[in-house]
Amino acid sequence: MTSHTNVLLHDIHSLDDVYDQLARQLPLPVHFGRNLDALFDLLSADVEGSLTLRWPDVADALVHLGQERHAALLATLRDAANERDDLELKLG
Repeated sequence: MTSHTNVLLHDIHSLDDVYDQLARQLPLPVHFGRNLDALFDLLSADVEGSLTLRWPDVADALVHLGQERHAALLATLRDAANERDDLELKLG
């Protein structure tokens, strides 16, 4: 039986908030680089089992992250979800 992991992102004010919240909820590899490329690698290949990533206040994070970082983070999450059939991204 494959394990399923639920991850909740909330109250995001910086990319470091994302990395910190993931570190509390997922078994991150020692080599995790705390950047968007490493995040893609982590979510698309390093996390075993199925994964649901929920980000209910995604719109609120735009104010804190700014348009460029917010768009880059969303693109990274969506790209990772497109890489594997067992990663579900729930926004809003």
